[in-house]
Amino acid sequence: MNIIVLGSGVVGVTTAYYLAKEGHAVTVVDRQPAAALETSYGNAGQISPGYSSPWAAPGVPLKAIKWMMQDLAPLRVKPSLDPVFLKWMFQMLRNCSQDAYRINKSRMLRVAEYSRDCLNEITADNAIDYDRRSGGTLQVFRSDKQVEAAQADIAILEECGVRYESLSQAECVTAEPALAHVKEKIVGGLRLPGDATGDCFKFTQGLAAVCESLGVVFKYNTEIESLQHTAGNITGVKLNNGELMTADRYVVALGSYSPMLLNPLGIKSPIYPVKGYSLTLPIIDESRAPVSTVMDETYKVAVTRFDDRIRVGGTAELTGYDLSLKPDRRKNADFVVTDLFNGGGDLEKAEFWTGLRPMTPDGTPMLGATQYGNLFLNTGHGTLGWTMAAGSARYVCDVMTGRTPDIDPAGLGVERYN
Repeated sequence: MNIIVLGSGVVGVTTAYYLAKEGHAVTVVDRQPAAALETSYGNAGQISPGYSSPWAAPGVPLKAIKWMMQDLAPLRVKPSLDPVFLKWMFQMLRNCSQDAYRINKSRMLRVAEYSRDCLNEITADNAIDYDRRSGGTLQVFRSDKQVEAAQADIAILEECGVRYESLSQAECVTAEPALAHVKEKIVGGLRLPGDATGDCFKFTQGLAAVCESLGVVFKYNTEIESLQHTAGNITGVKLNNGELMTADRYVVALGSYSPMLLNPLGIKSPIYPVKGYSLTLPIIDESRAPVSTVMDETYKVAVTRFDDRIRVGGTAELTGYDLSLKPDRRKNADFVVTDLFNGGGDLEKAEFWTGLRPMTPDGTPMLGATQYGNLFLNTGHGTLGWTMAAGSARYVCDVMTGRTPDIDPAGLGVERYN
């Protein structure tokens, strides 16, 4: 088939890869001059199946109010009467029950665990250098209350067969030796040994080169205006220069911008942009740097090790599509990396970045077929696009080509909202 993939982030490029491996003629369309220049560029660097959890969780509404009152607030919400924002918030709040949380987390784990295996296969089959490490994720707790609250997540991990380790303070230091300098600040941790780390930008750029060797055509610097349709099928992608690109099938992998194409088609796609920030620091002292990923549960900030750099990612802002870099939003990342790994990296030389995470109200991406016979979705991964990309792409490729997917499709498609 002739297939057009809309979006050249990690989700779009992995989709193109699997389709090209099947022998299809694939064209990737993106407004940027190269792959992975938006949300995939500076994310936290975590490949974290075990840490896959919906933001909508029991107690989150109250926590959110408390967070917004903190100086180092992990969440900020810009008040808005925008009906899209209000509806998304209402849907998210409806998913904050314990039952909804268990269902949503199990769906996310299903995709994420599968995705880890798919990423391992891609890595084994292709020589892509992306600073990969397989040291797991260590969620550190600064209070006994956080240790107790983690038991609900542990129960779901056990139910889904995900490996984990409950660690004492001393065991946290064994897992992450640099924490020895600040061990009095933590009381314990939850380690997810199946998790990994890596530079999503480097991976996506490398895989895009592999795709080109497989015949994939990348049409960069190209603005998408709309999807044309008739009689239950998409007839083409209209570009802002008036050109109409046509194919047998189409995949929307545009992250936060997906609703702009889908809503006019009558496809309900409650994906809202959740703005996040990151810092990337050159390492100056190996002994004070992390060896993998450390997630600070108190401040919701992840500190991740690349080969010669530290990536610090976190904070969330609900401010629409605002991509301005706000200097005061560095405070969380600056504090956590200094508090836990002081002297490990050079803050003076840090790159400060922001991007939009495409979040659904229940945390699960929108994958697979739509009511249009030749239109498919691979979008809405929230903070877990890097974690879920390979598995989501393989799943969507299987659905498009009529194969039975390797994972249960229940709850992964647009039927949740349409």
